[in-house]
This record gives sequence, C-alpha cells and structure tokens, in this order.
Amino acid sequence: MNQNPYCQALAELRSRRSHKLKEVGDQWCTPDALWWGINAKFGPFTLDLFADDHNAKCENYYIAEDNALAQDWSARLATLGGAAFANPPYSRAREFDGHYITGMVPIMQHTAAMRELGGRYVFFIKSATSESWWPENADHIAFVRGRISFDLPDWYTPAEGEPSESSAGFGMAIAVFDKSWTGPAISYISREELEAVGQMLLTQIRRAAIKLVGVAP
Repeated sequence: MNQNPYCQALAELRSRRSHKLKEVGDQWCTPDALWWGINAKFGPFTLDLFADDHNAKCENYYIAEDNALAQDWSARLATLGGAAFANPPYSRAREFDGHYITGMVPIMQHTAAMRELGGRYVFFIKSATSESWWPENADHIAFVRGRISFDLPDWYTPAEGEPSESSAGFGMAIAVFDKSWTGPAISYISREELEAVGQMLLTQIRRAAIKLVGVAP
C-alpha cells in the first residue's frame, strides 16, 4: 500500500530517539479534564475524528492512515449515535490520491458537508478569527476564557536542552456544527469551568473503576 507523505513523515518522527519541541506540530493532545468538560457540555462523544492509537479520546476514531477527510462521518455517527470530537491538525493543505489529507480549509469544507448530511461535530480550535479557515458557518462558537496548554504525545522524548513540557498557552474556542442546533450562535465559557466539570467526571470514573476491578485507572 502506498502510504501518503504525511503518514510517512509522522512515522519517521515517532521513531526518532529524541525530539525538539517544535517538531511536535500537529500532535499536541487535548488534556483529559478539558476533554471531559467539553464532552459533558456538547457530547456525548463517540467518535474522535483526528487521533491515533495512543491519544484517541473515544473508542471509535480515525488515525492519519484512515484520512478522515476521505471518510463519511455522518454515516459513522448514524451507526454509533452521539457526536464527533476534533482537535484538528493545522498542517498546510496537501493532497494525495485525489483527496486532501491535511489543511484546515479542506477540513472545514468536509465538516460543512458532513453537517448537511446530519450529525454533530465539535471542534476544539485555536481562536484565530482572522484565519481563512475560521468557521463563520459554525452553528455555535463557544469562546474559552483563559489560555489553554496542551499535552505532549507519549512518544515525545526531549533532545538535549529541550523542555520536557510546554508552558505555552493558546486562546481557544469550541465550534459546533449541527444543523439541529437551537441555542445561541455565540457563548463564552471559562477554562476553569470546563476543567472543574472534567475533573468531577474523572473522579467519578476512577471511583467506578475501583468498584469494578479494585484498581484506579
């Protein structure tokens, strides 16, 4: 099978013995507490649109080799129920075998097409309203008050002199694509509120796990 160049580059990066922080690129991960907070307010999520076997937030997900932009998300959600979550990659647009494999403009175009077919698609995106890909057509935008720091992937091994974590934070927003949405077009929510809700859910999950198997996850 002829693997697309994005996947080839990603596999090579993961296989290195050490990495520079700037090389993490598209692979920053949504912190669990934040994800659970977003899930509580806009889910339940059953499909992770841009993930891998190490960082997927849902049992069902697309990895880079699947190319989410060549998939029918609406049909998948019709089977799964629930909603889809995306912490999308921001790589510049590239095509392979007649399909876009990266690029925020193609991602948002595909999302709009899936919305028309039905389903809810919730994107956790940079609050970059001046970018050409900014989703003016989203049914709801929730701007997050407070800057967000993301988690490093588990394969990241810092090279000499490189940090083991990032202190950088970003302004973020939650974009909801759902033609059945009946709420306001714009809202604001604090990072602290999302994290508090998420931590509460994580605590409940750990308690349930202890009751079931006697060990906390």
